Amino acid sequence: MAFGFPGLKKTFVAIALLIAASAAIVACGSKSSNNQHKVSGLKFRAFVSNPLFPSGLLNAPVLNMVDATRDLVSFSNISLSGTVAQAGLMAVSPDLSRTLVFSPSDNTIAVIDNATESVGSSVNGGPTVSNFVLPGLTESMFVAKDNVTAYAAVPSAPVTGQSPGAILVLDLATGAINATIPVPAAHFVVSSPDGNNLLVFSDNSDAITVISTILIGTNEDPRTVVTGTPLNHFDRPVWAIFHGSLAYIFNCGPECGGMAAGISTFTVGDTEPGLTTPVSAATYGLLTGTDLYVAGSPPHLACGAGTAAPTCGTLNILNVSSMKVTNPKPIIITDGYHDHMEMGSNEQLFIGAHSCSNVNVSGGEVRGCLSIFNTTNSKVVVPPQIGDATGIQPIPGRNVVYVCQGGVFRIYNTTTDKLLVKNFPANSGQTDVIVGFSTDVKLVDPPPD
Repeated sequence: MAFGFPGLKKTFVAIALLIAASAAIVACGSKSSNNQHKVSGLKFRAFVSNPLFPSGLLNAPVLNMVDATRDLVSFSNISLSGTVAQAGLMAVSPDLSRTLVFSPSDNTIAVIDNATESVGSSVNGGPTVSNFVLPGLTESMFVAKDNVTAYAAVPSAPVTGQSPGAILVLDLATGAINATIPVPAAHFVVSSPDGNNLLVFSDNSDAITVISTILIGTNEDPRTVVTGTPLNHFDRPVWAIFHGSLAYIFNCGPECGGMAAGISTFTVGDTEPGLTTPVSAATYGLLTGTDLYVAGSPPHLACGAGTAAPTCGTLNILNVSSMKVTNPKPIIITDGYHDHMEMGSNEQLFIGAHSCSNVNVSGGEVRGCLSIFNTTNSKVVVPPQIGDATGIQPIPGRNVVYVCQGGVFRIYNTTTDKLLVKNFPANSGQTDVIVGFSTDVKLVDPPPD
């Protein structure tokens, strides 16, 4: 999702600490052929979007670069000044060649060449594409499997003679917006694995729109609206996870003003969904094997003892073979609108939300929008950090997960579910090693051999 900065609280540490934490990075010397064009000299990088990096007397948007092998911040960063006003939501192309960075203050997307660590990318010697200007805010964008086409859902996009909302088709080779496909209040977009179909979810709607990508630009309407029947229908659908040609549709239900939350099966080409399995709440999830993890926040759900938070969210585990919920009762997690979920090492499931009930009692309980669920023993850890969880990135091959929460870049150890203290002041916990405001985090290199 894209993020504004309500109640923005800058989290800074001394520049000297940044330098000390980064001193071990070798930025010069011999380089292997697969990173010889990188200014940072890093082989395994994570980009962190930062709209408030100190630059002289002002704050500037940048991408900070982290050595994901050693958890160290590079001296180098990618400046976005003059291209976008802020740095928020990111999307990485499947081949890892480009990163898109959305700026919520001016609705602009910067295009980053990951190899050269610079703004602007060229495809096969074509023009250098630096940015796109959207007609409104997006909280859902991705790069297609062809690595050249990108899609963005813009719920406020003006459409002549119709209600606002559209899916925009961006051409990373030419810099053109090739198509604006009207879909009223289009908020989220999900692609099928083959890239031939998009599922579009609109605000306050009990329907989904299916877009056939091969029909875009032809004389045939690429859109099909699926509403279902009184027996089999959607209830405020907001998200989908594909498994082959079958999609699991997340019905938000009461959390989004509907009647009942649940997971519906749906096959593109059908005129209605399959039967729906009820769950307590459903806005986001993760499919691993036959287990579909489903998070959401039932309205006004009390947390019970042990926390001062007024309301909580839930996690359910759905076996997709039987389409039955396997946990005897909903697992209590932090509330808010859940929109991030990643599996770290040691089977630790990181669940992020925004707009949750933050608790910050001096000398007492501290909690925000991040929950960690141990899928082995079914225990939940809520780290003592406040703020929205806006970026989660597991590091393959390591017991480490990077998290952006409350504007602070965090590094979690999945063996303890606590902040990593390696490379930071002894016995003091982790210090924010990125100066500014950390919004999103993405890996842009394959794991090292």
